Amino acid sequence: MCAVSIIVPNYNHARFLEARIESILGQTYQDYELLLLDDASTDDSPSVIEKYASDSRVSVHRNTTNSGSPFRQWNKGVALARGELIWIAESDDLAEPTLLEALVGLLQSDPLAVLAYCRSVVIDQGGNKIGTMDEFFADLDAERWQHDFDNDGRNECVRCLLVKNSIPNASAVVFRRSAYNEAGGASEHLRLCGDWVAWARLLARGRVRYTAQPLNYFRAHESTVRSSTSALRQCLELCVVMAEICQLVGPPAKDREHVKRRLYVSWWSVLRNAPEAPTVHEAWRMARNLDEVSRGSGVTALCVYSVALLLRTRLGKGLLNIKRGLGGAAAV
Repeated sequence: MCAVSIIVPNYNHARFLEARIESILGQTYQDYELLLLDDASTDDSPSVIEKYASDSRVSVHRNTTNSGSPFRQWNKGVALARGELIWIAESDDLAEPTLLEALVGLLQSDPLAVLAYCRSVVIDQGGNKIGTMDEFFADLDAERWQHDFDNDGRNECVRCLLVKNSIPNASAVVFRRSAYNEAGGASEHLRLCGDWVAWARLLARGRVRYTAQPLNYFRAHESTVRSSTSALRQCLELCVVMAEICQLVGPPAKDREHVKRRLYVSWWSVLRNAPEAPTVHEAWRMARNLDEVSRGSGVTALCVYSVALLLRTRLGKGLLNIKRGLGGAAAV
């Protein structure tokens, strides 16, 4: 057995993969196993991974066909894991040698903590430092993430996760496997926000701890899932996340109202600017999730009306999308 299972879910990151693996093998904390998951990469990733296959700490797990979801790979890795603590080390990121030691220490010192994470530095494709994630948190609290803190997980959800994904990079996180499994893991049907939901599900079950030590390096580059995802899909997933967090933690009415208004703005932006109207199925899912956020205060009728209005103004595309929606378009 080992204390930590490190999961590296990789797809076509051969150019970053060796540096990532070396940053893991060089950790000062050594009680771990390393699971290298390749999601049917079409680049040179298999050759890079093969260099490490003989290491006793390493196990290699390759998909013959692409899973279509990074979060399906998360769940696969956790199911294979033997350690009680999990580090999902994204294949294009890097870490300081003391990351694992610091985050494991935080969790071991607090049995009620289900998740610990650290400050992140942003690097470019060449590994050069170009900033920190501090700017990302400015609209939440300009000072908070510059200092260590711990908090009740439910409060963290209401205070932060109902506003944005305040744990924006999985590579900065170590969490408890038992809590992850109890929470149901990551949502595999979400393309962008499966991590956001996973953090909320974990935090509904315990405390969070944070260290302001800059131990994680998040790589910013053009090959991201978000860059290839439509505004409609992003809006639909945001609504799914908000509905689930509201279910999990039951936020106060004022927070629900704030979330509802923000979702209205996003939804109307999509209705006005998307190249295609939402399908009937997509609109219905959006309405149901808005109802969860607002506790059924007439949002469904408003949402359906907004779609009807859009279809009236863009009749040709609208009728085509109704047909497609009734034919069973994929749910969010």
